[in-house]
Amino acid sequence: MISQLDGILIEKTPTEIVVDCGGVGYSALVSVRTSDSLPQTGNKVIIKTLLIPREDSLTLFGFLTEMERNTFKLLISISGIGPKMAIGILSSVTIADFQEYIISGNANAITKFPGIGKKTAQRLILELKDKISLLGGGAASAFAKEQNLVKQEALSALITLGYSRAVAEKSITRALGELAAGEFTAEVLIRNSLKFALK
Repeated sequence: MISQLDGILIEKTPTEIVVDCGGVGYSALVSVRTSDSLPQTGNKVIIKTLLIPREDSLTLFGFLTEMERNTFKLLISISGIGPKMAIGILSSVTIADFQEYIISGNANAITKFPGIGKKTAQRLILELKDKISLLGGGAASAFAKEQNLVKQEALSALITLGYSRAVAEKSITRALGELAAGEFTAEVLIRNSLKFALK
């Protein structure tokens, strides 16, 4: 199994690279973000890789970091998400933002990824929510702590307004799924949760 390429970058496009390792050129599919982060051709690079065998082909995928490779592995473990779709997702979002969307249950943001509909977005959130924090990264753990504080504040506010805990929790969960990136504050969450609580 080829797990790493250590050599000279001899070709680079937004989605594919070729690395010369001791006279052998290895081609790997990469995300646009990885390609953009790589140096110009002629420079030495170290690329993490994952070889995916199919009946009629062997395809090598390349990643700039171990975290990107692990995120890719998580994505392709989800039914309906193939390797090329996973690379498309990694091209569309930073790892930190992807972690944030999964942890916060932000289905709206996830449906903006190529090929991802509402049902697939919900499946991603459901299946990855408990696994995404295992990837590590300060962004995920810091965001998880912030989210818990904001959710507690919103829960207290709704209960104070006379809603039962069950109704409040259900409304907050539904509101979280519709928040856009950058909208995660207690005030916004309370306001959006009230819309569902009143239904």
